[in-house]
Amino acid sequence: MRAIWKGAISFGLVNIPMALYPATRTEELKFRLLRASDQSPVNYKRVADADGKEVPWDQIVKGYEYEKGKYIILKDEDFQRVDIEATQTVDITTFVKLEEVNPIFFHKPYYMEPQKGGDKAYALLREALKVSKKIAIAKVVIKTRQHLAAVKPQGNGLMLELMHFASELLSMDDLKVPGSVTVGKKELQMAVALIDSMSDDWKPEEYVDEYREALEKVIEEKVKKGDTSGLKTPPKPKPTNVIDLVSVLQESLEKGGGKKKVRPAPSGDRKPRRKAA
Repeated sequence: MRAIWKGAISFGLVNIPMALYPATRTEELKFRLLRASDQSPVNYKRVADADGKEVPWDQIVKGYEYEKGKYIILKDEDFQRVDIEATQTVDITTFVKLEEVNPIFFHKPYYMEPQKGGDKAYALLREALKVSKKIAIAKVVIKTRQHLAAVKPQGNGLMLELMHFASELLSMDDLKVPGSVTVGKKELQMAVALIDSMSDDWKPEEYVDEYREALEKVIEEKVKKGDTSGLKTPPKPKPTNVIDLVSVLQESLEKGGGKKKVRPAPSGDRKPRRKAA
């Protein structure tokens, strides 16, 4: 695994050499756009709106639309004038309790690995965060963009999780959500009982991407058959309108909470996936 960033954690007089590694991966099936008649790949072109002509890369500039149809051109030297301090430092500004931070702020996690000479300070920060039950709030620049971030203990290591700035989050005020709706005591008791009956320990490895697996199966079938046409799609169950909430909750409880068995994650001996055309 290749580090995507190298620098240091800095707080007070402490400086810990650090490298960041991706903590997640996106497993998406990639498709190409093809012409239906001969399966020739269709490419994207950079076309100008004014005359429909293709524009080569060396003639493309970056512009900011400050009014409708009016742009300010920004050159490389303009971006260089934006002086962001500590471009190779996770600059910790404060420590807060994890429960005080709304989960909506957290965005993308990265693993943190100490570099040469940083092991002791790394372990010290990890243990101090565990004992204090706090996380560090910091700012870091990755690929020319400044991010808000949190440093958290994760097992025997540390994790840097990028966060949204408050200005990036949209308000729910414009949504029509039920606020002062009166909830019946019996309905609430039955809803809580249903939640209790469906409760279990969190086992993330038991959950798999069923849509991806089904799509892979369709692709595998079409590859084996040499079929370029569509396969018949099974009918979807019709949604039912919930009118009597109490009776629905009661029925769910009688059926054992409606608890579904989760299929185990695929084992390592699974056949290698074919690349989609």
